[in-house]
Amino acid sequence: MSAQGEFLELYQTYIRREGADALLDYLSNKSDFFTAPASARFHGSYAGGLCDHSVNVYHCLRDYLERERVKELYGLEYSDESVALVSLLHDVCKIGCYKQSTRNVKGPDGKWQSVPTYFYEDNLPYGHGEKSVYILSGFLRLTREEAMAIRWHMGFSGDEDKRLVGQAFQQYPLAFALSLADMESTYFLEGEEG
Repeated sequence: MSAQGEFLELYQTYIRREGADALLDYLSNKSDFFTAPASARFHGSYAGGLCDHSVNVYHCLRDYLERERVKELYGLEYSDESVALVSLLHDVCKIGCYKQSTRNVKGPDGKWQSVPTYFYEDNLPYGHGEKSVYILSGFLRLTREEAMAIRWHMGFSGDEDKRLVGQAFQQYPLAFALSLADMESTYFLEGEEG
């Protein structure tokens, strides 16, 4: 099954709250969510990379939350809807931000050649996680824990005050879990270009 097919199946199976249909229509018919890359040069830097990344994060988050230690010692338990929502939609802030272009690189023969690439251009510079929360809130109501998870999914790798990241992780453990799943997907499943 393609990543888009899997995304749609997961979304339609688990995300049922009011506004979910309008959001899915937006993603499918009024945005480049299913064709956008996940980044300009690193993980998922190809057409469809954003959808691939979102599905990967879903599986990483689901696997983390199924760990015995996470369930029994930490007591983390979230609904299927919350897990699907935060993982599949954490990066909607990237919609419409990547433009196709070219860049020059040296080929194996030492000569410069033009290769396709993406560049990032954000027409709504609202931040990263907070922009995703803002976009999603225009369609459906998020729980506070879901909003915090999406807002802080970049964890300590973002530009935020590190004390706030730690506070968010302590108060909203789903934020920590989503950040971990996002990093696992990015660095272990997807890796860098080339």
